[in-house]
Amino acid sequence: MERLHARYPFLEAAREAVATEAVDLATIVEQDGAVVERATQRVSTALEDGEIGDPHRDPRIELLSYPVARVLVSLVDEGILIRKYARAESTAAFERFTADFEETVELKSVSSTGLDLDDLLEEFDLTNAVRPVDDGYRIGVGRYLPLAAGLRDDRWRLVNRALSGGEVPIEEDELHTLLREAIRERIEEGLPFQVPDAIATTLENEAEEIREVLAELDLTREIDTVVPDLFPPCMKALLDDIQKGEHLPHHSRFAITAFLTSIGMSTDEIVELYRVNSSFGEEMTRYQTDHIGGETSPTEYSPPSCATMQSYGDCVNKDDLCERIPHPMAYYEKRIDQTDEDELEDWREGTEESAAGD
Repeated sequence: MERLHARYPFLEAAREAVATEAVDLATIVEQDGAVVERATQRVSTALEDGEIGDPHRDPRIELLSYPVARVLVSLVDEGILIRKYARAESTAAFERFTADFEETVELKSVSSTGLDLDDLLEEFDLTNAVRPVDDGYRIGVGRYLPLAAGLRDDRWRLVNRALSGGEVPIEEDELHTLLREAIRERIEEGLPFQVPDAIATTLENEAEEIREVLAELDLTREIDTVVPDLFPPCMKALLDDIQKGEHLPHHSRFAITAFLTSIGMSTDEIVELYRVNSSFGEEMTRYQTDHIGGETSPTEYSPPSCATMQSYGDCVNKDDLCERIPHPMAYYEKRIDQTDEDELEDWREGTEESAAGD
């Protein structure tokens, strides 16, 4: 297993290297403590520091820790964890490949053990979409839009780009940022996945350790913007049912209440939402909301994953984003990130004015 694969474990070549070695993941997690330790560090450090920690000196351990880390992320199955883990991995890759690019330029004809720009463009099928020009690069708009979709700064909006001939101008550092986004999307892709029982049992202690880190950081309350128009379709439907006075089964009521507490709504605000419902009982609604939000219980409950919502029949009106998102919170975060800050501020002010009017 090469050093290059250990530095960039998301590469197809790295995946093939693992496959060629005929590595049995169940045996690895059971017998190779160094791999499991490094995998756990990758995930925990991603949560706490936004990084994946220092690489292991043994390329084999470093490379194998990547698929094991993905297993751990899948076992915990929290949208916020998936997002933070993918972001940390892609940030590490970004730091490495930009350093490799500089090294390649400095060494010129000297062989390098890192990646060069052409390698990475080819990896993500961008060779024909990106071309160098005198003042930077131009990229096909069809490839630009999905890569820039998760970037919040106004400069990434298409309206602020001189679109011409189906291409968008970008500077060198912007191309590097888009490549980082391509890496992040690949790492997020397929998470979470079904983990075989034997592997899940072996890694239960490590998964629990990560759950504890997640709980301590209180990450499910990092969103403080309530914009119903940006809710995932499932939560919009449940909120609509409440407003129409329809009776919600227990699992549906739990799902919408956990979602609303996770995006920062107070118990009083949630109780007020339920007030129009025919099954409303203030004392019970307040008790349930406080319990779910962790006010009167040792656990602050997160909303169910998309898979759980689907199993209960609460996954409805799926859109294109739903197909790529494993959790309602991840959907909402994505929509928030894609929305202009001025627009969000207008929503906040509108909500405050409405509340004042009431």
